[in-house]
Amino acid sequence: MSVQERVIQSAEALKVFPLPSAVLFPHSVIPLHIFEPRYRELVRDALAGDRVMALAQLEPGWEADYGGRPTMQRMMCAGLIVWNEELEGGRYNILLQGVCRARLLSELSSERLYRQARVELLPDPPYHGPEEEQLRQAVLELSGRVPPSFSEGLIPAVVRASGGTLADVVAAAIIPEPERRQELLMELDVPQRLQAVIDEVGELLGRLQPLRPSGPLN
Repeated sequence: MSVQERVIQSAEALKVFPLPSAVLFPHSVIPLHIFEPRYRELVRDALAGDRVMALAQLEPGWEADYGGRPTMQRMMCAGLIVWNEELEGGRYNILLQGVCRARLLSELSSERLYRQARVELLPDPPYHGPEEEQLRQAVLELSGRVPPSFSEGLIPAVVRASGGTLADVVAAAIIPEPERRQELLMELDVPQRLQAVIDEVGELLGRLQPLRPSGPLN
C-alpha cells in the first residue's frame, strides 16, 4: 500500500498529536520526542498499524486546558512516521514526514488516551507559474548568504519541487515561527502561497549579508 493510500484510509479516524510549538508541512520532515503517556500510546498504535499520524496546532488559550482536550485549529498536516527509536520508559524519538494538508471535520469519541479526528484531505492541485522561478531565484540568492550546511540541503529539494510543494519545502526550511508556519499551512491557493514564501525569502535576504558567491541552481 502506498503512502497516499495509507493516509487516505486514515482520514476517517486520524490520530492527532496537538503540539503548539511545531507546524509540519507536506514534503518536510520534523523530529519529535514523545514522552507524554497519551502520545506514547498514539505512537505505539501508529507503529503497530499504518504509521500515520497528524500534527496539529491548538487555538489560542490552550494553556489552561493542555492536559484535557483544548480546541484544535482546523488545518493540520497528516504525516508518516519514517523513523523511530524506542527509549527507556516507553518514550520515543521519531521522524514524521508530512504528506498532505488535512482539514478537521469532527473530533471522534474514543477510549484511547489520545485524540482522533475525521478529516478532509487537501492535496495541492497541479500548478506551474512564474512564481516558481521567482522563488527558485530568491533561494539561489539566499544560498549565497547562508552557511553551506543550510543551502546544500535546500537547493536540491528546490530544484526537484514545483507548485505548492516548492512553497512548502522552502517555508519549512526558512520560517521558524509556528504562527507564521500555520498561516502558510492554511493557505490553499498555491500561487498566493508561492508569493507569500517569495516575500518571506525577500525579508530574510534584507536582513543578511553575503557570505560567499552564489552559483547556478543545479
